[in-house]
Amino acid sequence: MTETEFDRWQQRFAAPGYLFGTAPNTFLKSKAPLLRKGQTALAIADGEGRNGVFLAEQGLDVLSVDFSPLAQEKVRKLANERGVTLRIEQADIVNWHWPEAAYDVVAAIFIQFAAPKDRDTIFAGIKRALKPGGLLLMQGYAPKQLDYKTGGPSRLENLYTRPLLEKAFGDFAALDIAEHDSVIQEGAGHGGLSALIDLVATK
Repeated sequence: MTETEFDRWQQRFAAPGYLFGTAPNTFLKSKAPLLRKGQTALAIADGEGRNGVFLAEQGLDVLSVDFSPLAQEKVRKLANERGVTLRIEQADIVNWHWPEAAYDVVAAIFIQFAAPKDRDTIFAGIKRALKPGGLLLMQGYAPKQLDYKTGGPSRLENLYTRPLLEKAFGDFAALDIAEHDSVIQEGAGHGGLSALIDLVATK
């Protein structure tokens, strides 16, 4: 991650309150029935922790990874308010040492700051980190989001398409991809009609 990008996110997370709210991502929350107490979970680019904390509330053993120390201060605060514990690690996930077959669940919610080369590295890391039979829950913006402008990156190459995700995770045992336009409200960061793509995959 470049210093400029680091500074940009630090500045965004320095604002009072939670940029994307404290409620979990709606897609992730809808997949709660797939989760099992005691599972290990990795929440990547978890920001201020709304999704990592939600996973901890479901009884999972969670590692929340993000590169912003300011965001992670808010993760600790939110976890304390919700009465849960989770592990927190500051890291740039592009250059992070991804453990092998360490997690039952990986949550990758709106991690589209990564350009194609870095995205390939992250996707390879996700595949490495999941245990056999592990669950990947991913939501991102599709190209039509550039018309809606209600959140997410402004660069087309950072957005997800069905063929892109099929190519990346087509070797998984099960792969379910859904594309939809939906209204979301996630703090000040994401709000309004959005072009979304959801992925549920089993390694």
